[in-house]
Amino acid sequence: VQLQASGGGLVQAGGSLRLSCTASGRAFSSYSLGWFRQAPGKQREFVATINSSGGYTYYADSVKGRFTISRDNAKNTVYLQMVSLKPEDTAIYYCAARRVSDSDYPYWGQGTQVTVSS
Repeated sequence: VQLQASGGGLVQAGGSLRLSCTASGRAFSSYSLGWFRQAPGKQREFVATINSSGGYTYYADSVKGRFTISRDNAKNTVYLQMVSLKPEDTAIYYCAARRVSDSDYPYWGQGTQVTVSS
């Protein structure tokens, strides 16, 4: 599966953005999907994940209550709705996909930049 992330941009603190990640390839609905981010000078970190049906989601504590992950299997797309953005949310955001049999995320998108100004 190939992933293409979009929707990043520059926003003021307190603002909102919605990231999208569209997949090409087969069987999108069989993949669990995740969002990760990497800030300058820091390691990549987990943000959120959603299972294949969309019935289970899990968030990093740092974004819980502010970010919402969702998916539309008919559109082969996963979303990350971000509200109440903070300067510390500034990072490159990546989407990733894995199958049940994968121990990690073998499929990654190219990343989209999110910059939150104070």
